[in-house]
Amino acid sequence: MPLDGPALARALGPEAGRGLDTVHSTLCRREAGAFQRASKDGADLLVACTQESRLFLELAEATEGARGRAERPIRFVNIRETAGWSKDAAAATPKIAALIAAAQRPEPEPVPTVSYVSAGRVLVIGSAELALRAAAMLADKLDVSLLLAQPGGTLPQARTMNVHAGRLTRIAGWLGAFEVSWSSDNPIDLDLCTRCNACIDVCPEQAIDFSYQIELDKCTGHRDCVRVCAAAGAIDFGRAPAEVSESFDLVLDLGAVPAIALHQPPQGYFHAADDASLVDAVLQLRESVGEFEKPRFFRYKQKICAHSRNGQIGCTACIDVCSAEAIRSDASMKGRTAGGGIVVEPHLCVGCGACTTVCPSGAISYATPRPDELGARIRTLLGTYARAGGRDAVLLIHSQGAGAQVIDALGRAARTDAAIHGLPARALPLEVWHTASVGIDLWLAAIAYGAAQVWVLVTHEEAPVYREAIMAQMRVAQVVLSGLGFAGEHLRIVGGGEVSRLATHAAEAGPARVPAGAAPRTEPALLRLDRALRRPSAATVGRPATFAVQAEKRSTLDLAIEHLMLQAAGVPDEIALPAPASPFGSIVVDTQACTLCLACVGACPEAALADNADRPQLSFIEKNCVQCGLCASTCPENAIALQPRLLLADDGKARRQARVLNEAEPFCCVRCAKPFGTLRAVETMIGKLAGHSMFQGAAAERLRMCGDCRVIDIHSDPNEVRITDL
Repeated sequence: MPLDGPALARALGPEAGRGLDTVHSTLCRREAGAFQRASKDGADLLVACTQESRLFLELAEATEGARGRAERPIRFVNIRETAGWSKDAAAATPKIAALIAAAQRPEPEPVPTVSYVSAGRVLVIGSAELALRAAAMLADKLDVSLLLAQPGGTLPQARTMNVHAGRLTRIAGWLGAFEVSWSSDNPIDLDLCTRCNACIDVCPEQAIDFSYQIELDKCTGHRDCVRVCAAAGAIDFGRAPAEVSESFDLVLDLGAVPAIALHQPPQGYFHAADDASLVDAVLQLRESVGEFEKPRFFRYKQKICAHSRNGQIGCTACIDVCSAEAIRSDASMKGRTAGGGIVVEPHLCVGCGACTTVCPSGAISYATPRPDELGARIRTLLGTYARAGGRDAVLLIHSQGAGAQVIDALGRAARTDAAIHGLPARALPLEVWHTASVGIDLWLAAIAYGAAQVWVLVTHEEAPVYREAIMAQMRVAQVVLSGLGFAGEHLRIVGGGEVSRLATHAAEAGPARVPAGAAPRTEPALLRLDRALRRPSAATVGRPATFAVQAEKRSTLDLAIEHLMLQAAGVPDEIALPAPASPFGSIVVDTQACTLCLACVGACPEAALADNADRPQLSFIEKNCVQCGLCASTCPENAIALQPRLLLADDGKARRQARVLNEAEPFCCVRCAKPFGTLRAVETMIGKLAGHSMFQGAAAERLRMCGDCRVIDIHSDPNEVRITDL
């Protein structure tokens, strides 16, 4: 592939481009000597090829003078499949410079970890035949127990492992901490059974087989089996079904339908419905003994969470989108006074980050990397690309797993197939743990930094609910950009599960061998992806932004929108946004129904609603509203409705200023004339309590008094029954 060392050095600058006066273009193995010489230098070392990264790391360990680089480890970046192996390779110098510059950024700061401890106790669930087959591949490494889900098959005479039988009722937990429950209702107790086979011999209906379970639909009730088993007492047709629960570290489910039907099942749970998946599961299970750690992928701030207040439910976006069911509501009795919120089980969290994408307030955020760390990487990518002369940049977000395999497959196909273009020179790949972790705040920041478009490459790793969430957020972002006058399609999902599976298969099978003279054959799914990546560009900002992405989501959104407004040809007073994904908006208050009880003020978690200590008044700051709906669900008069929109009037100042939604003259106490409420609120209260026996006569009049005067009046009434009188 063409490499222009001096041009790259100029694009990267004197510090980042040091050493690019010499280009080593055969890094597979022939440049091992050059690598060893470079590894002895104490400076940072970046190898712009990933194919032989393992070999190079081993060389560094074996090279005298190159050891002890723990503080300054060797890094690797792929510029081959991502840039050089493309029909656009001759124009890819700005992209290569951007990839090299981004790869030199500091690593994300360490985060707390979540620990798993597995002693290797595995439960295999399935028929006797399948379960025993799997057990034979695991027994030398793990402590295997079987749960036979139905009769059939043959159990060995020797008791080499625990065998249970019953109907599975529940699996919960994770690696090292599974709780499995089943209902044991077969007349034969496998713990008591001696496997003497006498019951099999005497059963005329052949209702008992060598799994030592009775097929009850065949049994006619002659009970000869009970008679011959009298000594062991293993058969009892009168035994009540027993609910059994046990703990295991690992679970292998061989059922036709997975017992845990989640897109992201818990770590330590494996479902295998065919031979290929069984082999893969067995290989992973055999390595699942010991202590393991993973990052704690999220940070949560309950104070600004818009899920629940005072027993009312508002935003449920994170709970709805989590395909691992790692998030649950904490709107308990405790939450009725403490504010409620959500609970995230870190052992179930797989780090997809979809919850952070859909969270309107930023209460839950991604931790590794943090938004500001990833934002700095995006800014470096786009800034270096532009300084090197690149135009119409596309930020292509992909996962480091299946997404990276798809890009590699596309690059390799471009080398051999004239119909495949490869990644365009303007497409800057951004590798993340999971594509669902990058949302509207970073997309709009990328556009503000000068990107023409943001594309998200999806694969089989993304659950359907993730794709729906990404598309909903993209619709909001596109409406904002279109409303500001930026022409074209700026955000799009590309790829899909089909192309992902093909790329994964190609990665496992290795390079395809094409017979001499034969034309290479590229899968249609890869061809469709290749065409999708050659879409026309969209309008960009005239001047890239200089702000830094903030740790707080709402702050980044505000900065991005402010810059886009400055670069827009014209700014409307407001932009109507699609519901329910909009993180911006107003509320509409029916002033005829509103009694100014101000319950909505106490329910608002973002301080978007406020009262006035001097008079009955409800005010609103639109910038703070996250459209959670807690105010609407709390209002006893159903007087509040949400209005998704982005208010831009007065150069955006109107969003930040408080405006009065409703106010009224205060109602004055009929005894002391002190204001204590509104006329409508008092009249509503009197109307609702008019038929109540406790609020008649003098008691009804007290409803027109302030709190102090009510107490005085009660104690001065000789006819009032008081606790002291009792």
